[in-house]
Amino acid sequence: MNKNILIIEDDQSIAELERDYLEIEGFQVEIASEGKSGLKAALSHRFNLILLDLMLPNMNGFDLCKQIRQELNIPILMVSAKYEDIDKVRGFGLGADDYIVKPFSPSELVARVKAHLARYERLIQTDIPKEGIFIRGLHINTASRQIFVDGKEVILTTKEFDLLKFLATHSNQAFSKEHLYERIWGFDSMGDTATVTVHVKRIRTKIEKDTNNPQYIQTIWGSGYRFNE
Repeated sequence: MNKNILIIEDDQSIAELERDYLEIEGFQVEIASEGKSGLKAALSHRFNLILLDLMLPNMNGFDLCKQIRQELNIPILMVSAKYEDIDKVRGFGLGADDYIVKPFSPSELVARVKAHLARYERLIQTDIPKEGIFIRGLHINTASRQIFVDGKEVILTTKEFDLLKFLATHSNQAFSKEHLYERIWGFDSMGDTATVTVHVKRIRTKIEKDTNNPQYIQTIWGSGYRFNE
């Protein structure tokens, strides 16, 4: 189960309480204390679930939920002291997956987070075709030549796909740039090994959560590249 949680909450004591209980359960948690920074963090695609307060500086939770849902399909759990049915209906209408009323039981919060993450992962596995290579959150569908990262399709060019597929099917092996260029582009192609570097950089921007610390294609200084399984 992927375990990166974003808490968007301006009440520091509540945010820290939520964080502490989630971290005890093994989750990695980041806190944003107002709307604009919360939106920026949410759209970074680093998180698997968002806990979202309704009353926030700069942008209320309803507007924030609407903007996040336009870009992401991860679970969003609204947390609020507002208990009226109209607020719950509005939240669900904007794409929230759950609505938790303050004050709440921390153990209940953790249970709901786990349940929504488990449900989301089941949906992802149901929706994605099963052919191909599965490595952590990356799925390379060799039959349809599609790439999915955490269930979301990303578009690669033909050579980007061929390069990624070759590295992934030879995981944990280091290949020089010269070898990769000859394997993917061929001896007679016009170009040089810098082409490999450019393509690896482009692939990383599409499949890596942090291009400065890539988890899939690793640089082997003096050797070339290796796909980390």
